[in-house]
Amino acid sequence: MPLAITPGEPAGIGPDLVLKQALNRHDGPWFAIADPGMLASRATLLGLDITLQEVHSPAELTSHAPGTLPVLPVQLRAPCEPGVLNPANAAYVLETLDVAIDLALANRAALVTGPVHKGVINEAGIPFTGHTEYLETKAGVEQVVMMLATEGLRVALVTTHLPLSAVPGAITADKIKRVTAVLHAALIQDFGCPAPHILVAGLNPHAGEGGHLGREEIEIIEPALDELRTLGWSLEGPLPADTLFQPHYLDRADAVLAMYHDQGLPVLKYKGFGAAVNITLGLPFIRTSVDHGTALDLAGTGRASDGSLAVALSTAFTMANHRSQHSHA
Repeated sequence: MPLAITPGEPAGIGPDLVLKQALNRHDGPWFAIADPGMLASRATLLGLDITLQEVHSPAELTSHAPGTLPVLPVQLRAPCEPGVLNPANAAYVLETLDVAIDLALANRAALVTGPVHKGVINEAGIPFTGHTEYLETKAGVEQVVMMLATEGLRVALVTTHLPLSAVPGAITADKIKRVTAVLHAALIQDFGCPAPHILVAGLNPHAGEGGHLGREEIEIIEPALDELRTLGWSLEGPLPADTLFQPHYLDRADAVLAMYHDQGLPVLKYKGFGAAVNITLGLPFIRTSVDHGTALDLAGTGRASDGSLAVALSTAFTMANHRSQHSHA
């Protein structure tokens, strides 16, 4: 299956990274959904010799030839200067996403996304909390799960982009069961783990210290995990988050389930920043993304690392291969 790449915020480093990746050999065909003129201008600025090939359907693609970049055209709404945000182009960013989502829902492409700038999209008067929530709404699914992965570690989240004060109220038994079910299924279908072992973090320090530091573990998390264990699933926890990220636990685990964003992701990003991938589980299509932001100060300089985008591409191809094998098993 070909990969559709949305470079994200045009004033950021997304276009630079896509152009850099066009120089490399990949596991299969891929194409960008973007403004060809913007990409050509950025390639000239970066001194990259890239041949842009306009396409109108993934069916036109063959295996990727290094030095070429197939582009399905979507036009900018306003001129774009690297490093300078323009709310007028927020609608362009979302149009590239919408085109990619339509192709993915039609099973014509998997989706790889570059970094967007949430602030400038909201400044344009468009409510937007992030890729994950946007994809969930567009796909019309009940539950998606945000998971970041790097070599030797996968971390999924029960809650994503919430203020810390809102997290405890969002941790419910139903939410834990739905998120764990999506994670468990994805580990089997997309990552080749026939019997996943998942480590589950507690919410409170020391996983509640037997109720002395909070009762969510006793009253919500443990009962939810016990119910899922009746299905034969291998779930370990709730564990104290300050001690579960060590080889003693991780060496036998396929993934960690953290309760909130800044509980699980600092460890993963410390371990693999620049070589990690953001994956949305639970969608009817494959979606991976970079693990970083728009880095406006690096746009157009040539100094931005494309390591995370390389991992996002290779992970999407690997997931597509696992999913194909699983569906034919």
